[in-house]
Amino acid sequence: MPAPDPVTSRHRIDLGSRILAQVVTNVLRRASATLLLSLALPLLAQAADGLNYGVRINAPGRLDNLLEENLDLVRYRGNPRTDREQLRRMVRTAPNQIKTLLATEGYYSPEVAVRLDDSGATPQVIVDVTPGEPVLVGAVEIVLNGFESSPESPFDKEGLKAGWTLPAGDVFRQDEWERAKRAILRAVVQTRYPRAQMTESVATVDPDTHRALLRVALDSGPEMRFGELKIEGLKRYPEAVIRNLNKIKPGDVYSEAELQAFQARLQDTGYFSAVEVTADLNTVIAAQQEAAEEKRTGAAPPATLGPVPLLVHVVENKRKNASVGLGISTNTGGRASVSYDDLAIWGLRLKSSLTLEQKKQTARGDFYFPTTADGYNDSFGAALERNDVEGETTRSASIYAKRAWGTPLLERSISAEYLNESKTVAGDGSSHAMSLPVTYAVTWRKLDNLIFPSRGYVLNATAGGALLPVLTDEKFLRFTARGITYRPLNARNLFIFRAELGALASSTKNGVPATYLFRAGGDNSVRGYAYQELGVQEGTATVGGRYLATASAEYQYWFRPTWGAAVFYDAGNAADSLSDIHPKSGYGIGARYKSPVGPINVDVAYGHAVRKARLHFSLGFTF
Repeated sequence: MPAPDPVTSRHRIDLGSRILAQVVTNVLRRASATLLLSLALPLLAQAADGLNYGVRINAPGRLDNLLEENLDLVRYRGNPRTDREQLRRMVRTAPNQIKTLLATEGYYSPEVAVRLDDSGATPQVIVDVTPGEPVLVGAVEIVLNGFESSPESPFDKEGLKAGWTLPAGDVFRQDEWERAKRAILRAVVQTRYPRAQMTESVATVDPDTHRALLRVALDSGPEMRFGELKIEGLKRYPEAVIRNLNKIKPGDVYSEAELQAFQARLQDTGYFSAVEVTADLNTVIAAQQEAAEEKRTGAAPPATLGPVPLLVHVVENKRKNASVGLGISTNTGGRASVSYDDLAIWGLRLKSSLTLEQKKQTARGDFYFPTTADGYNDSFGAALERNDVEGETTRSASIYAKRAWGTPLLERSISAEYLNESKTVAGDGSSHAMSLPVTYAVTWRKLDNLIFPSRGYVLNATAGGALLPVLTDEKFLRFTARGITYRPLNARNLFIFRAELGALASSTKNGVPATYLFRAGGDNSVRGYAYQELGVQEGTATVGGRYLATASAEYQYWFRPTWGAAVFYDAGNAADSLSDIHPKSGYGIGARYKSPVGPINVDVAYGHAVRKARLHFSLGFTF
């Protein structure tokens, strides 16, 4: 083997050294870059998220929440622009901001200490607050300019002052001060003086005495009275549809509540898709100003405006409407329905429907007259119905006529119905009955909210019967009474109590249609039992009895404004004599939800007598 060329060998060594050096250099560069990146990433992340620091607030009661929600130290934590210098600036300005916030709650002489602990890896801000003695309302002066009274239309100035919501002795809080001013002005502009203004509102706070002196001045402006009714938008229906529902007479003093009530009555008719009821104040004001300009008197606006027209603008609903629906009920099972409405047939409103359920099938049509000038709502209709419940099958045909009147607070009605019914009881044969009863019904409501009640009561009572031997197989008298009351402990805790009683007097049950007898059980009766499961045993079936008694007690806890839970206990039964009513009990738990269409109730109840659990679902409450 020849010896290596020393020049060539040295060249190869030098080339290899350079290559090795280049590789080492690249490795070191990559390692350095990786190291720098690993060190920089946390800093970049911190810069992107803002300075990470903690805030601890030591303040009593609701003041802790007030500062948590409004203090800049809390609001700007994590802001990308917040650095240490910005943090120090907020610490310096925090005491003044805290004092301003505490003043809104009535504390004008607090002791505030804010310090920054920068010794650890994460800075900590400690806020200590001693609010001191709150400022109380010392005296309230309410000045009412104008507001003239006349014997035929007195204005209760003292009553207005008595309704002031921030009286002497209360803690002076800014939000309650603003709320009280809005409330007293609203009480005036909603009744009689819609152009009233607040000309002065002063709160003088003395931190030394811890008292606030309040002064409010109102100017009434001109009095307003209603004039004639003007109607816009009617095409299909006569003006009587609107005029008969108007309880506002020319010369009545202005009342926003009356306008809203009139609008609600029109909306409830079903004739209109949109209703707007207003007082045409601008027209009268413009006329007054024009007259004043023409006379060039330069006088102040008159103390009383001329009659202000009452303007009603409506948009009529489509005359005809058809709809279909599917649903399910834990009482009567699956449901399919078809409805057809006609708002102008022979001058009446027609509402008709066909409903098919597993235990119940119904076809009915109802005709409604327009409300009369005296406030009566008259209707008549007919229905076909089949029920198959607990071994008893009934088929009935009925026609009725009804007159109803009153308000949502007090509703009354009287009705006459002819019912022809055939009945088949499992194991006990068939029978036939017809009857022509007349029934008077009355309902009292006193609720804080008609859709989502949490306080108040509803009572309903009926009395009637078939007393004449006309289209009647068996004469009878029938009475019912139902009631529900809502008793809140506070915003989260609510008790609901419900009861129902019924009685029928006749020489015999034979010949009395099953529709007028009583049963219990189901979603709105005794939970834990099937729909109308409780009653009188006849053969292998359960039929209605002469007497009914049920009661319920329920406790609800609302852990969120729209979500709640419930526990309940129900008891009751139906029988042919009072001594035979042996109450059956059911108890369980449930969920409650305030949906846009009303309260939804889902319950799981255990029927003690049948030793079974049952699911119940219902929407709203029945009354």
